[in-house]
Amino acid sequence: MTRAVDRVYAHIRDAIVDGRYQPGARLGEVEIAELTDASRTPVREALRRLEMEGLVEVLPHRGARVYEWTADDLEEIYDLRMTLEAMAAVRAASRIDGKDLDRMTELCDLMEVAAVPGPRQRLDLVAQLNDEFHAIVRSAAASNRLTTMLGAVIQLPLVMRTFHRYAPEDLTRSCAHHRDLVAALRNRDEVWAESVMRAHVRAAKSVLL
Repeated sequence: MTRAVDRVYAHIRDAIVDGRYQPGARLGEVEIAELTDASRTPVREALRRLEMEGLVEVLPHRGARVYEWTADDLEEIYDLRMTLEAMAAVRAASRIDGKDLDRMTELCDLMEVAAVPGPRQRLDLVAQLNDEFHAIVRSAAASNRLTTMLGAVIQLPLVMRTFHRYAPEDLTRSCAHHRDLVAALRNRDEVWAESVMRAHVRAAKSVLL
């Protein structure tokens, strides 16, 4: 059943992230089971997993629906993310290796190209590259607890399609933060890394709110 749960989970999560299931949309077990060629048992398990991640709300006697975030929810989530991401940056400063730093530099290059305004701008690619960039920092932090806690607050930017809300100057600032973070990590400077990460997440929060 594990494979069925994973398949159903991926279907629902992808549909939430790409906007096919909008906030507040009902997630009927029967309909999802038919779409994913699964029974209702793995559908229920997938919905419980998504509920734990904060993407789905399961209401007694009313079934499941895509979670609708309030302004207070958004502020709380970004404040938590700022604290946790900054902690990850501090830990990464003394642990990250040269190979990861080189890859982060490559990602900076790719994001800056994809973010250039115009017909060739690819914001979905920016988001994908950004995810990899931050995943490297979290991995270098070498803390399973921290990674688990961050997993509960990094889903929101995906669902809100944050980069689609960015003005050109917001994208430029975000890319500059990435460059600064790489420099701080190369210098093994924990204070600098923490400061940059806090500023980076705070700026994202200001765009969203």
